[in-house]
Amino acid sequence: MEVKTAKSAGFCFGVKRAVEKVYEVAGEKRSGVYTYGSIIHNEEVVGDLEKKGVSVLNSEEELKALAEGTVIIRSHGVPRRIYELLREKGLDYVDVTCPFVLKIHRIVERESRAGRHIVIIGDKDHPEVEGTRGWCEGPSTVIKTREEAEKFLREGHENVCIVSQTTFNYKNFQELVEILAKKRYDRLVLNTICNATNERQAEAAEIAKTVDAMIVIGGKHSSNTQKLFEICKGVCKNTYYIQTLADLDSDSFRSIQCVGITAGASTPNKIIEEVSKHVRIKF
Repeated sequence: MEVKTAKSAGFCFGVKRAVEKVYEVAGEKRSGVYTYGSIIHNEEVVGDLEKKGVSVLNSEEELKALAEGTVIIRSHGVPRRIYELLREKGLDYVDVTCPFVLKIHRIVERESRAGRHIVIIGDKDHPEVEGTRGWCEGPSTVIKTREEAEKFLREGHENVCIVSQTTFNYKNFQELVEILAKKRYDRLVLNTICNATNERQAEAAEIAKTVDAMIVIGGKHSSNTQKLFEICKGVCKNTYYIQTLADLDSDSFRSIQCVGITAGASTPNKIIEEVSKHVRIKF
């Protein structure tokens, strides 16, 4: 069987930087190391860090209850109030927010201060989007669907700044921006989808066009992996979403000649290599 593995599969710059920093801090301190939310959307990595004494704070309430320790701010970023809370409590913290996300924070802070209504193209429940909204000094709206974009048009806003979640689907971003362009208001559009996301999605789509089946590897809560799956599924109907090799149904590949493999930004190379090796040897 021929196997095509995407060169862009696996950790992106921001995730690699964040994970390496957590392991570094965990190695320096014997206890009292926390991440505000899971450092990445990958259960394997989070589980390994727990074995090394790194605990996850799952809410702002848990952070408020913390008396001491070192808190690591993950690559997704956090609202301004979390920094204020950390300083108020006198807690040590390490900030590994992705630089691309920090750029969006500065944009929405500046443009909202200038009086613009901030529109974030993305998933309102994603931690990156929640963090970005926390830097807006005025009203903000999150739009993910065509229906939400049409509804926003009917609300009659005047000055608007449009940004995107860094891992959003570029094609969908363009479609939503086109809808929002129907009305002639003062509109500033900034494509803040990171380059790594664009490259990963484009490469996955190209591979999916040339194979009999596609395997997408990533955590079940990973937004960028879910979007990769949607893109590949739209091109190759035999697309499978797995977290680890244990999730792979070998019977589905009995009569397949060529398989493509890609992975989300939170997937360790070890897992990608295990799946790739298994497919090559098993079939």
